[in-house]
Amino acid sequence: MNRDSHRLFLKHVAQTSPNPLAIEIEKAEGLYLYDPSGKPYLDLIGGISVANTGHRHPKVVEAIKNQADRYLHVLVYGELIQSPQVEYATLLAANLPPTLDSVYFTNSGAEAVEGAMKLAKRLTNRTEILAFNKSYHGSTQGALSIIGDEYWRNAFRPLLPGIRHLDYNTPEALEFITNQTACVIAETVQAERGIFAPSPQWLQALRKRCDQTGTLLVLDEIQAGFGRTGSLWAFTQYGVVPDILLLGKSLGGGLPLGAFISSRDKMLSLTDAPVLGHITTFGGHPLSCAAGLASLKVLLEEDWIGEVRAKEAHFRRLLGSHPAIKQIRSVGLLLAIEFDSFEQNKKIIDTCIEKGLLTDWFLFAPECMRIAPPLSISNEEIEKACRIILSSLPL
Repeated sequence: MNRDSHRLFLKHVAQTSPNPLAIEIEKAEGLYLYDPSGKPYLDLIGGISVANTGHRHPKVVEAIKNQADRYLHVLVYGELIQSPQVEYATLLAANLPPTLDSVYFTNSGAEAVEGAMKLAKRLTNRTEILAFNKSYHGSTQGALSIIGDEYWRNAFRPLLPGIRHLDYNTPEALEFITNQTACVIAETVQAERGIFAPSPQWLQALRKRCDQTGTLLVLDEIQAGFGRTGSLWAFTQYGVVPDILLLGKSLGGGLPLGAFISSRDKMLSLTDAPVLGHITTFGGHPLSCAAGLASLKVLLEEDWIGEVRAKEAHFRRLLGSHPAIKQIRSVGLLLAIEFDSFEQNKKIIDTCIEKGLLTDWFLFAPECMRIAPPLSISNEEIEKACRIILSSLPL
């Protein structure tokens, strides 16, 4: 480790926790990160579901270089025709239901959440927003208002009014959706809770209740999208279509990018009364869109999404019998390995990192280890990762 870099990192880079991992990364390639000494770390979390096609996929790098040779930022979003935005929005729309044909590119998933909340209020002329306990949607003021855990909200009050938090996947929650509700925002799969998927019947009932009350259904696939759950979009497994879809993380192929997606008719409401109903300088940056476009093309060309369920089962087979593991919850290559406590989990994670395996925990389930590798992970790499995890567990 470069001690000077470590010191300057702690001194000048704003910190998000008292104990950051503070591993200096010199290079990333495929499934691996490398420190300055050349030590490899098998990346089991893919930048938190960002690197679905791996680190620095050659086609993504090529697209970034080609776009950098053409232009970078040229003007505030939405005014000029920029081919990376147009081509990417067109490809996304071609792989989504017909009612999700208008893409608003943002800087991040959190900004996509903000845009969706504004769009729902604008369309319905209502102010109430319903969200779910143990949900995560970002850390900006609006997104924080709907985050599903008081520990994370409390220090930043007052937050947005008109927010109600309900219990996910419960029939009682549906009763709170009324003709005063602008939108319901839900993760298709709750990730930071430690991977909880709803029953298809509940999500379909949620869709029906929203239709009955004129409420918009917003599904957050910022973590679950782009093949992570075994289909390009998780919502297709449940037989529902949201009014607004939220994307981020893997959307940019490794560069910053988010999006909220709806129908063209709905999205046009942001163009008038007021004009510029949502505006962003760097949202849909051409470099990010070029990278994301290339990354999505890779996912559509390769068979990685078709292999996700088999790889999920391989993880479960290799890890499922150890007595230290209380439970494994998973939806595709989004897995939570539950231990007795955060303290035990943290010791295991630290040991894994020492042995060259990068993993982490969940915000609302700190007793659970996160597994969300690039979808390109091979069976051999799964076996290597599981050997390291098992060798790090208490006897």
